Amino acid sequence: MTTSLHWRHRVGNQRDWVWRGWQTRYTYIRAAQSGSETPLILLHGFGASIGHWRNNLDALAEHHMVYALDMLGFGASEKAAATYRTDLWVEQVYEFWQTFIQTPVVLVGNSIGSLVCMAIAAAHPEMVAGVVMISLPDLSMEEEALPKPLRPLVGSLKRLILSPLLLKALFPLVRRPNFVRTWASIAYAQPDSVTDELIDILAGPPQDRGSAQAFAAIFRAVTDSRYSPHIKTILPTLTVPMLLIWGQEDRMIPKQFARPSQYGEYNPNLKLIELENAGHCPHDECPDEVNAAILDWMTSWKG
Repeated sequence: MTTSLHWRHRVGNQRDWVWRGWQTRYTYIRAAQSGSETPLILLHGFGASIGHWRNNLDALAEHHMVYALDMLGFGASEKAAATYRTDLWVEQVYEFWQTFIQTPVVLVGNSIGSLVCMAIAAAHPEMVAGVVMISLPDLSMEEEALPKPLRPLVGSLKRLILSPLLLKALFPLVRRPNFVRTWASIAYAQPDSVTDELIDILAGPPQDRGSAQAFAAIFRAVTDSRYSPHIKTILPTLTVPMLLIWGQEDRMIPKQFARPSQYGEYNPNLKLIELENAGHCPHDECPDEVNAAILDWMTSWKG
């Protein structure tokens, strides 16, 4: 998908919403065709933002009202001095839904955004008609893949690496565009998908005030299994239709730490689609395929 429009003009009608005293950013696009079909809420992954959905919003809005949020600490939302946990983002999205929508939605998430979607479906089933999870991480499976004798040592090393002082010291390096490009090259399977536009989207928010402190707190939260939903525990309890989209060349979640074909064993309501030549962010690498998969899946259960 190519276009001459700057990405900021391809992400709908951006607005600010003050949530619990913090400034947060969201966007929306009204359905191109009138009707009462199920709205969607899109939630980005780690280090990303509303801009990461620039190639999805218009296509999904052909028949559905579409919203996208910058979760607190990301994108154009405030880099707040908050206690970051999955539960915090669950509360943000739920209160956004209560404020602006109040009708069941389909949640679409990438990476940690998909974990948040799953946790919302468990905590607030009244707001969820279905869930799309794109590259669903599970830190508990990473720990289980390690031999038991090594787990205490690995845990100690992680605590050392994830110390706030070290993370803040590393942040000036992490936010450099060249580092961001290197990280994106690992996350993406197709080198030509790592464009200057993508780097602009990813490298802008870390320049905001408070970014170093927020980065350290968020990175610790999303890499600590104590604060992350466990798929084996939550997935079997969900009763809504679910779609799991996975890039077969995902290097951010190695195959030894994730077995997407097993997720269907936890819940028969889950449909799995694996995409060739796609990495951790297939919605951005192959947006036409992902957009069609989501819309076809919603049509299949009359969403």
